Parts: sequence; C-alpha cells; structure tokens
Amino acid sequence: MGYEPQADFGTPASDAIASVTLNIDGRETTVPAGTTVMRAAAEMGTSIPKLCATDSLKQFGSCRLCLVEIDGRRGTPASCTTPVEPGMVVRTQSPTLHKLRKGVMELYISDHPLDCLTCPANGDCELQDQAGAVGLREVRYGYAGENHLESAKDQSNPYFDFDPSKCIACSRCVRACDEVQGTLALTMDGRGFASKISAGTAADDFLSSECVSCGACVQACPTSTLQERKVAEIGTPDRSVVTTCAYCGVGCTFRAEMRGEQLVRMVPWKDGKANRGHSCVKGRFAWGYANHQERILNPMIRESIDQPWREVSWEEAFTHAASEIRRIQAKYGRESVGGITSSRCTNEETFLVQKLIRAGFGNNNVDTCARVCHSPTGYGLKTTFGTSAGTQDFDSVMQADVILIIGANPTDGHPVFASRMKRRLRQGAKLIVIDPRRTDIVRSPHIEAAHHLALRPGTNVAVLTAMAHVIVTEGLAAEAFVRERCDWDEYSHWAEFVSQSRNSPEALEPVTMVNPAELREAARLYATGGNAAIYYGLGVTEHSQGSSTVMAIANLAMATGNIGREGVGVNPLRGQNNVQGACDMGSFPHELSGYRHVSDASARALFESEWGVAIDPEPGLRIPNMLDAAVEGTFKALYVQGEDILQSDPNTKHVSAGLAAMECVIVHDLFLNETANYAHIFLPGSTFLEKDGTFTNAERRIQPVRKVMTPMNGLADWEVTQGLANALGLDWNYNHPSQIMDEIARLTPSFTGVSFERLDAMGSIQWPANEAAPDGTPVMHIQGFVRGKGKFVVTDYIPTDEKTGPRFPLLLTTGRILSQYNVGAQTRRTDNVVWHAEDVLEIHPIDAEDRGLRDGDWARLASRAGETTLRILVTDRVAPGVVYTTFHHPTTQANVITTDYSDWATNCPEYKVTAVQVAASNGPSDWQESYEALSHRSRRIEAEAAE
Repeated sequence: MGYEPQADFGTPASDAIASVTLNIDGRETTVPAGTTVMRAAAEMGTSIPKLCATDSLKQFGSCRLCLVEIDGRRGTPASCTTPVEPGMVVRTQSPTLHKLRKGVMELYISDHPLDCLTCPANGDCELQDQAGAVGLREVRYGYAGENHLESAKDQSNPYFDFDPSKCIACSRCVRACDEVQGTLALTMDGRGFASKISAGTAADDFLSSECVSCGACVQACPTSTLQERKVAEIGTPDRSVVTTCAYCGVGCTFRAEMRGEQLVRMVPWKDGKANRGHSCVKGRFAWGYANHQERILNPMIRESIDQPWREVSWEEAFTHAASEIRRIQAKYGRESVGGITSSRCTNEETFLVQKLIRAGFGNNNVDTCARVCHSPTGYGLKTTFGTSAGTQDFDSVMQADVILIIGANPTDGHPVFASRMKRRLRQGAKLIVIDPRRTDIVRSPHIEAAHHLALRPGTNVAVLTAMAHVIVTEGLAAEAFVRERCDWDEYSHWAEFVSQSRNSPEALEPVTMVNPAELREAARLYATGGNAAIYYGLGVTEHSQGSSTVMAIANLAMATGNIGREGVGVNPLRGQNNVQGACDMGSFPHELSGYRHVSDASARALFESEWGVAIDPEPGLRIPNMLDAAVEGTFKALYVQGEDILQSDPNTKHVSAGLAAMECVIVHDLFLNETANYAHIFLPGSTFLEKDGTFTNAERRIQPVRKVMTPMNGLADWEVTQGLANALGLDWNYNHPSQIMDEIARLTPSFTGVSFERLDAMGSIQWPANEAAPDGTPVMHIQGFVRGKGKFVVTDYIPTDEKTGPRFPLLLTTGRILSQYNVGAQTRRTDNVVWHAEDVLEIHPIDAEDRGLRDGDWARLASRAGETTLRILVTDRVAPGVVYTTFHHPTTQANVITTDYSDWATNCPEYKVTAVQVAASNGPSDWQESYEALSHRSRRIEAEAAE
C-alpha cells in the first residue's frame, strides 16, 4: 500500500447503543450517543482544526483551535469536549471561527522555530497542517519577545529526541504516558508561559527517568518535539505495510512505514485488536537487528566444529544437508535424526518443519521451545477444559473486577497487555499477585496490589490448594455452576481433598512462607469480588509441578464459576510471539496439528492421505530425550529452526555434550547463535519483516505477517525448509504461504475457517474458527467445556527434588526484563542494551551483608550443576533466601546453573527453583572463559579465495 496516515477522528469512539441525529454544516448525520461534535464531523468527512485532540486519548480541550458554532448556544464551544445532542445544528466554519482560530495559531507560531524545510517532521507535522488549514499567512506578534526557541534538546534516549523548543504544550505526550501506557513518567511542569514537559525531576532526562520508551508519547506528539531518530536519518515514509510484531505473545499489530526498502519506523496500528494502538520499546524501536552486521546472509558448511565456516550456495547447502541426514539414518537408523521447530517463525513455517520431520525423516522426533515454557499449559488445560489454550481475549480484562497474577511479570514480559491491565486496575479492579518477587505491578503509580503473596519458590500448588481450602470450607464455591458445568463426583472428591486440615493456610505456612491471614483474604476476594480473571506465566509452568499448578488454577476458576464469560477465565501469558502457534501446528512429538495424538488412527489417516506417506503411530523424542540419546550415541542429527537451545535450555553442560556428540547439527537462524557453536551446516534465516505468514498470540488470535522488504538472505524461512525437503526427495511445490495455510485448514479442525483471504478481510481470527464459529471465538467455554464436563483434578503438593542445604542455602529463580527478549539474540543487537547491558543477580540486603557483598560487586553463583559469575544488585524486591537473575546474555551462562529437574508430565524444565550459593568473586568462572574461547573459534568464517 502507499503511505496514508491512519485516520484520526480527534476523540475516542462512543460505545453507546443509542444514537443521536444532528446537523453539521447543513448535512444530517447519525452517531452513537456520547460522540463528540469533533468526531461526528470527522466521521462524515469534515475535518475541524485541532492540536490537543487525538482519538487515542480522552478529550482535553486546551488548544482552542476546534471551536464551532452551535445554534442556540452562546460563544464558540470546543468541539472536542462537546457531546452531540438530538437536533443540534453545528457550523464548523464561519468568519468568526476563522478569525479566532487564526489568532490562536499566530500565538503558537510566534514561539515556534521556523525551520520547517529542514525539520524531520516536514510533511508529517500537525502544526504545519493546521496552520495551513486555518489560513495563516503572517504572524503579527513577531519573534523578538520572550520565547522558548533556545531550549536545549534532550538526546539521551537512543531511539528518539526531545526538542522542547518545538513543544506547543498540548499535553498529548503527558496524557499518552498516563492513559495509554500507565507509567506517568511525564508531567507538565510550571504554569502559563513557563509550562514545559518534564520527564521526572529537574535532574532527569528521558533516559534516567521512569520512561519505559514505549513510544506512546512520540506517537501522540503533533510536532517534531518528540521525534524518532530514524525519521531524521532516512526521511519521511512513502509507503506502509500492516504486519505483526515478532517479540512476545501479545502479538501487537504495527504499520511498518517504509522509504523504498528501508524501514523508517514501526507505528502501532490503532485497529490492532491485541494492542489497540499501543506498543513497547521492543516492538516499536528494537528492530535494528534485521540489518545488523552480524547477521549471516549466505549458507555455510564445515566438516567439524573445529574448522572455520565455508560459504556455499543454497543448492550445495541443501544437497549436503540431505546427504548427511540420509547417511546418518542409513548408519544409525530412522530414529537417529530429528528437529526442533521455532516459536519465532510463522505458523506456516512451523507446520512445514514438523511435516519435514514426519514425512521426510520418517519419525516423530519433533519438539519445540514450548517444551521449555508452556508445555504444562497444554497438558493442564487440555485435561481440565479440553483445549490447550487460554480462555479469553485481551479485551476481557476490562470487565474483570479481580485480577489474579501468578508467576507472571506482565509489565516486563507482556508490557502492552500490562498497560491495559493497569488501566483496569486504576478504574477500581482489585489485584492479587502470587510471586516470590515484588514485580513492578505490585506497586506502581496509582496501583497497589490488595494482596501480594510472596511465596517460597516451588510452592505454587500449596498456595493454590490453600486458597481452595478457604473457598470450599467457607462455603464460597459456586456449586450451581459446578453442578451444571462440571463433573460433580470429581468436584466432590476434589473438595474433600482441599478441605483437609493439612491443606489449610495455617498448616501450609511453613511450606509456602505466606501469611495465612493474608492468604485467606486473597482467597475470599477471588471468590467473592465479582468477575475474577487469572493470568499466569512461566513462574507457573517452569516447575516440577508445572502441570499440577495449571490444573490447580483451572480447579480454582471452575470452583468459583469464573469461566465462560467476559472478565474471567484462565489466561496463560505466552513468552514468544508464536508459542501458541507452534503448539497448534503439531510441534510436539506426540501430537499432530490441532492437538491430536499420533496414535489416533483417524487423525493419522487425514495426514497420510494429504501427504502420501505413512506416519509413525509412536510418539517421538522430546528435546531432553534427544540430548540424552545423543550422549548415549543413538541420536546423531538435528535440524534446529529459530531456537537457541544451548542458551535457553537448562543444564548447559549437558546440552553442549549432547550437541557435541552429534555428527550433523543444522542451525537455521539469523545469527551464529550459541547452538551454532556445535553446528555443521548453517542455513541463514529471514526476519518477520521479510516474509508472509501468520502468528498466533496468547489469546489464540491468528494474525497476518506481511512481507515488508525483500529477504536479505534470498529466501523466506518456509522456502528454506521446502528446499531441504525437496533435496530429501519430497517434491513440495508451495508458491506462497497462503497455500500452506490452506493445507493447515484442511487438516486442523480448529483452523477450518482460516485463510489468508479471511484474515485480510477481518484483520485477525481467534481459533477455533470453523462451521460452529465462522468468525472465531473470543471467549471459550461459554455454553460448556470443549471436553463436555469440566474436570476437577486433585493436585497434591509434592516438594521438588531440588533441595537447599548447607552447601546451597539459597533458591535461585529466573525471569525477563522489559528491554530484552528471551535469549537476547535480537534485542542484544539493538540499542536496548543501553538499559540492560548484562544480566545481574538480585539479592536481598540481608543475604548480601552475610556474604560481604555490595551493590555492583562480582559474585560467584554456584549450584549442583555448575557455576558462573555476574554482578549483584542489592534489593528488597526478593525475599531473604531468594536470588533472581535474567538469562538474556550468553556471557552470563545462567543456564549452567539450572538443573535437569522438570515437570512430571511434560519435561518442562524447572528453571524457577535451583538451590545455589553466592560468594564474592574476582572474575569469570573457568566455564565462562573456556566457553568464550570456544565461541570465538566457532564463529570463524573462511575468507574467500583471491581470484
């Protein structure tokens, strides 16, 4: 599409059902009651001049440009703050209005730099546009008086500049930070002529302030006061493409605004149903990795990992890879090879990888990164509800009266959704947080959790069982709902179990370390506070009882009737952009797409008919099994698309041993990641900007990913997989990802109503989308559960095998930070490193003092699995006895510390509970030094021979 700014109607739309008819400039129009005159005029094509108004913010009425005349009313009211009334007669243009608006504009321009021709906003400036709209041709007041033209520019933020000399004090940036983001980092300081935007205290600049660089202020600014640096560097865009962000599981929709083949900026799309026009620092600004100098653009091969890489053609790479796979299978057997799909790639690409393994390799040895994050969600929710996904759309949170967050840090991990959640909390919803760490949402501007249950890591099941004990024994369960919607006998058995005195908050306090009185109050609030919604993350799933915790959450929701309508539900916050889609597409070794077990003959028959091959009825190997088998000598080749298991998976030493034991590791990625240290074939990948396809976010929303630029490596990822498949003799002939989606729809019941044509028409579709729900399903289980009756499951607390003791007295838990993403492969190659240049270890002041450690000291972090060193941050965010770190930087080697313990049902690793010791250190560990040397050797690329 060409470049056309998204329409701005000045004020938000009204959601009223009743309508009002009025007359504007001699034409009748009918709009919902509550609509402003400004919006009513804009919807009929009449633009009223404005500067302080924008439809993403509440009405403000400060600029005085949008004045109108209304019959029967004195004066000239502001159209942005005047609601329509039946029979109202409005004039948007008259000699009086022209004179008033022109006078107001003269005042603005008299204190504004006249550098329009060299200004980066030239041609994209609302002040410039409105000056033309009001007919301004001269400024009578001159420019000699007191002004703000010499105000110093703030260039502290790596992505945008703040030039106060161009500020018109419209407050749009301040209001955006308040209403859209909810951080309240900006304020209007001073009064009258002295008014100015301030980012915190007088000593603060944008970088040092509480600004989270979400970009809402930049988007709201009508001038170039807040301006992306890329616009100044490249110029204003000349075309745009609507696509979907490739970071977290929120799945924000953006306009990629281009100039030729150069990306100028990513602007959140106001019609995006997941983000509603908002963004975070990653999606808005951190896309520079796409053309980073470390990106690999040519296929490469080498005989052994000690050799430098040699660049080859795509044809040679595919032929060599296929030859190695067939050689290994001939020598070691059909089961000796496998693959890992990517939660960062599209549904279509993921589907092809699992198809390649099942149809080309001839086995079910396929797994995905969801194994190490949300596989317990799939198991737990399928067992209790019948589907392996969350129940609500994101809009549902605005109907919640009580929000329970357990094991999730949405302000860092899912910031755009967190902003919407905070908006609801500021409106009066109550918040319960169950987390060993005091996350930002526990206490932030105008928000404070009613209850923060700072449990001991690893005791989620015990806390939820204690809450269930209170609900059942105090008669707070929704028995009518349970009798109608759930299996009553199973409920009775569960209720009897949780009612036992050993499951009371008091009895479990020595285990959970949670105050029993506070826990009881939290349980009562959840059960009786109105619509109650549960949101959870990896702090639930990445435990030895991850599946049990998911089922305990489902039990709680069913017992209180908080399922099957807006404002309630059980909602996993997915970590990566397409974790949900990777699971949907059949990336697990025991399931085909749509979560049908490979032992199901009827399901297999569909695929066998479509693909023309027999499918093994036996489940294949999970990632941990592949590594174990590699060490044992029976698993010899691995194709890894878009995942870095050496950095992301637990017990790094065991992962490296498994990879080193393989004869052929094929890495398909953007960069020579950590796993590529052990690779023999490297297939360069494409970014989300260079491909067509779909992602499925945490709310089951299937959204289009559209190609914005030509792939720098020459091929989209689906084409790479197809090239490898054809080298293996599969004869695939896809010409476009839409054909792959059509195949997915034919084979997957929940996707039968999905196609690229429908996605283009509707914008997005939430599965299931089929004959029963042709337009998708925003809220699930409304009339009944997918499995029939909801299933209550007894979830007894079983302590983890990972124990603290004299050698390892502390518990380590891990998580993410706002500015970085997953293993950091993308965000570390952007200016986001300004905020998080290294992983640090959070430690409580008591524990730090006991060890003679001060803020910023180097510390040795050791567990039974290994050790590493990193700097410490002394903070009371964590409780005594608990330490916390992130895993974004490979130099930290955080997963050298984590162990092989995993969820009993799914093998999801227990990242969140590791017994450790912390002591003073002088520098890197032996492992870190040896690993750095290995990485350096492994990344050598053979120079081209001189001609």
